[in-house]
Formats: sequence, C-alpha cells, structure tokens
Amino acid sequence: MQKNNQDRLMRQREAIRCRLKKLNGKQNQIKSKSSAMRESIVKKYEAMRRVLEEDCRISLSLLEMEETAAVRALENLIEANGVLLRDIEVQLNEGMMDSDIQLGDRATMYEERVLELLTATDPGLIKLDEAKSDQLLGLTNNLLLFIRSQIPIAKRLLKSYSSEVVLDPSTAHPKLIISSEGNCATFTDVWQDVPEHEGRFDTTLNVLSIQCWDSGHHYWEVDVSGKIYWELGLTYPSISRKGQKEDCWLGRHAESWCLEYFDGDYNAWHGGTAHPLPISTCFHRIGIFCSFPGGLVTFLGVDSMTPLYSFCAGTFTESLHLALCPGHDLQGTNSKPIRIC
Repeated sequence: MQKNNQDRLMRQREAIRCRLKKLNGKQNQIKSKSSAMRESIVKKYEAMRRVLEEDCRISLSLLEMEETAAVRALENLIEANGVLLRDIEVQLNEGMMDSDIQLGDRATMYEERVLELLTATDPGLIKLDEAKSDQLLGLTNNLLLFIRSQIPIAKRLLKSYSSEVVLDPSTAHPKLIISSEGNCATFTDVWQDVPEHEGRFDTTLNVLSIQCWDSGHHYWEVDVSGKIYWELGLTYPSISRKGQKEDCWLGRHAESWCLEYFDGDYNAWHGGTAHPLPISTCFHRIGIFCSFPGGLVTFLGVDSMTPLYSFCAGTFTESLHLALCPGHDLQGTNSKPIRIC
C-alpha cells in the first residue's frame, strides 16, 4: 500500500515537472518570438528612415545645385555692373575740369555701354525653376499626407480589436442618466425614479456594460473631453454594488482595474493601490485595451496614442465588464457626459 502511494506521488511529481518544463519552454518561446518581432519592426522603421533621408538628400541637392548656379550667375552680373560703375566714376573724377562739351562726349561714349549692360543684367532673367520647386514641394506634401494616413499603425491595430459595447441602465446609479443608445452616461443632481435592482450601484456613480468578455482581445475608446473628474476601467461582475464601502469604487479592490483623472492628475488603481502617473496632458479620449491570453489591461491617451499604464493580471478569474464613472458635476465644472466612442 505504501509503495502504491509513493508511486502515485512520484507520478504526480513527474506530471508537474513535465508541465513546468513545458511552461518554461513556452515562456522562452514567447520571449524569443517577441524579441524577433521587435527586431524586425525596428529594422523596418530604420529602412523607412533611410529611404526618406536619402530622398530628402537628393531633393535638397537638386535645389542646392540650382541655387548655386543662379547665385553664381548673379555674381557675374554684379561684377559686370561693378566694373562699368568704377570705370564711369574714374571718368567723372578725371573730367571734373573738362568743359560741358567734353563731359557730353564722355556721357555719349558710355550711354550705349550702360544701356547694353542694364539690358543684359536684368535681375528678372535669373530665377529658380519655380515650377519644378512647386512640383517637388507638392510631391513631398503628398508623401507626408500618405504617411500620416497610414499611421499610427498601433492605433489601426488596436481599432481592429474594437468590440461593440452598450451601457446597462439597470446597473447605473440613480443619479446617472444613460442615453437611449446606451453609449453615454451623464450625472444629474436629481435622483431618478428607477426600479430597485440587486445589480444597481446605490452610492458610487458607476455603470457597467451589458456585454462581458472572457476571451480574446478587446479595445474601446471613451470620450472624456470637457471633464475634470472621471473614472473608467474594467471589472468583474462580482464587484460590490451596495453601501458606502470602498469596495464599490473602481480599482479599490482585486475585482477591478481603473484609470482615474481629477483636476490634472492621473492615477491608475487596482487592489486599493494608486499608481500616480507623471503626465500633465489633458487627454480628450482614453483607450482601454484588454488581452485575455496575457491577462493585460492597458490604458492609453488616444489623442497621441500615449501609453498611460498597464496592469498584468496574469489570468483573469471571471469575465470582464467595461465600467464608467462620470463623477459629480462639481458645481458645473464637470457636467459634461462620459461617452463611449
């Protein structure tokens, strides 16, 4: 009997060792693939930069060659005018004591030369090829517009994970007005006449999405423009809904992940721990990215695609709802709604 139990334990130990070996191998595989992908992306951007730098060099060289030729031509014309000017000044100095007839002869002698010189050195004859320059500038601008239309690549990739989401009025605090489309939450100082529901928040100004997710990759964008206070994030359905406890607040427990903004300051919250963010930009739109395979929750400032904070949860133990809190109106300074884009 003892031998059988020992054999069972040894088999269990071997199974765990085998699983650990596979997990370590998978970890190394992911690191290796990520490193190779990172290197490939960097090389592609370096290649693009070299192409653009070379094109810029060629374009500037063409402009410089034309500029050099025009400047040299003008220098020759300036020199020709200078030579004749000095010659006339010499004649004037030498003829100060001459009679009017003699001065007239000198003037007649130079009149034809001056006329020819002025005709030959007309500044309007020397100019850059403006049509070519305009064409070059136009092509450069078209290239810029094309590049801008293609980037940021990361934003296009994230948007490919966009998931439809509608707010659930039955979870909304009675002082929140949820739009008929289910995409907007607005604070009102009037307690709404809404049915009592076990899933409704009764003290915190939260509302959850109808949908919940338990696999895959998902991305949402939330419009927070014109507001000085808001909270948004993801939460398990098990979040507390009733009472004054901080357990009902987003990010103050292990059931939710939250980004909070108040009067210029950002904090990322989870497990009751605040992570102050050294960011002074007031973003108008916040992105939330969730990856179930990696247990990742990432917040981004969509205006400039700035990563704000990432939580690595490991493995999510429940499905996730999108959660929003528009906050009190703060004497009219925070009356704007919070809206899912």
